[in-house]
Amino acid sequence: MRFRHSDGTTVHLAYCTNVHPAETLEGVLAQLRDHCEPVRRRLGRDRLGIGLWLARDAAHALVSDPSALRRLRTELDRRGLEVVTLNGFPYQGFGAEEVKYRVYKPDWADPERLDHTTALARVLAKLLPDDVTEGSISTLPLAWRTAHDRRTAQTARTALLTLAERLDALEELTGRSIRLGLEPEPGCVVETTHDAITPLTAIAHDRIGLCVDTCHLATSFEDPHTAIDALADAGVPVIKSQLSAALHAEHPHLPEVRAALAAFDEPRFLHQTRTSTAAGLRGTDDLGEALAGETLPEGAPWRAHFHVPLHAAPAAPLTSTLPVLKAALTRLVGGPTPLTRHLEVETYTWQALPPELRPRGRTQLADGIAAELALARDLLTDLGLKELP
Repeated sequence: MRFRHSDGTTVHLAYCTNVHPAETLEGVLAQLRDHCEPVRRRLGRDRLGIGLWLARDAAHALVSDPSALRRLRTELDRRGLEVVTLNGFPYQGFGAEEVKYRVYKPDWADPERLDHTTALARVLAKLLPDDVTEGSISTLPLAWRTAHDRRTAQTARTALLTLAERLDALEELTGRSIRLGLEPEPGCVVETTHDAITPLTAIAHDRIGLCVDTCHLATSFEDPHTAIDALADAGVPVIKSQLSAALHAEHPHLPEVRAALAAFDEPRFLHQTRTSTAAGLRGTDDLGEALAGETLPEGAPWRAHFHVPLHAAPAAPLTSTLPVLKAALTRLVGGPTPLTRHLEVETYTWQALPPELRPRGRTQLADGIAAELALARDLLTDLGLKELP
């Protein structure tokens, strides 16, 4: 979906396909048929943006076989779909029964991360619509915190600079500008937007910036306006933003609240949980840890890294951080010029919701994703952006 900002800029809205895990090219093609095109039809649009997730095997097949890449581009066009952004964070196995810490491997100190992201950039340069010259890729924020020291930090910085050089060369070759956004996430080396400023200003390359995920922003109790203003002041570009909402518990000391939270403690994904105290942010690596012990103070709200559907906040006594998303979106695209042009709804946890909230089959899932996109569309038009055909 495309929108025209008042300054004439085109802003793109997509939804991320990591909600439909597939490891191979054939799986990706099936996603387009079984999920993405039905979502487009529900929205009554001739064209729908998707933020494509390509696992290692699918990316390798596309970059090594020009005919495979042409086949994917043909299928996108035939089904009324377009790609301007890729989710390059998960590497493989995102649909496994247990993902947890594995999603942070390989990190940016591992040559495989550089090779994989280079392949994604080459693929994206070929997938961009004919009238679009800029693409974006989101990636993990360097590494999980326990896997990072001074040596690996330098290795990661060198890898990112190498990638920037390759992206420069790719633009010279194709005329397409591809940029990379580190995605701050709780528990990682770069957990907050503030954490990103020092490493990104050290790299000092306009192709390498930030992906602002509004669930992660909220989980870390960052104020959107303060955070985004600090990025602008430091000259750190917002390459893309993932529109997502976290789980919010206002009164975590109450038994009924803890019982409601426990329903979201599931085995597939990591649900880092945080609370803001006078001494700073306190947290656990997973929701179960927060509920099981006395690690987190209970006198202030808790937020958990669980991407809940944008249009359907959990039932009381829980809620979502949708207000944080709205505030971030206002700052990002509601001003005289947009601070980013790529927006991506990313609710990959539909099948990890409590059983009674999970979609039963493809039809309900497509309905839910379409409802999320409709909400995002309404937020954008309320900010004065005009939806384009």
